[in-house]
Amino acid sequence: MASLNKVFLMGNLTRPPELRYTPGGTPVADLRLAVNRAYTTQSGEKRQDTCFLTVVVWGRQAESCGEYLDKGSPILVEGRLQTRDWETKDGQRRNVVEVVADRVQFMGRGKAAVPVEGEPLEEAPPGDGEVPF
Repeated sequence: MASLNKVFLMGNLTRPPELRYTPGGTPVADLRLAVNRAYTTQSGEKRQDTCFLTVVVWGRQAESCGEYLDKGSPILVEGRLQTRDWETKDGQRRNVVEVVADRVQFMGRGKAAVPVEGEPLEEAPPGDGEVPF
């Protein structure tokens, strides 16, 4: 039996990336992504739904996301769905579905740089916005 776990999402960050490091020093970033869907009801009314997702990015891509992305940044994510289960301190079972990114492509401009006197402005990486991994 064949199976496939692949997602493509395009949306905007709802907050700045949360970059952290594992005890072994591996960078990991959590991105909160809003993905909109516009549709028309049977009665002709136009509506819009928003889906909020957590995207987990590892390695150098995570550091690039932390450096160049901010709240509102538009991105394209290619990845897979992953579920995680855990038990809370009070014994309740919890689970979450996340997107683990294989590739994050920046779709807009990077963070607004604030100039420091005597230093040049930093800009987003050159090219099409794709972060190497």
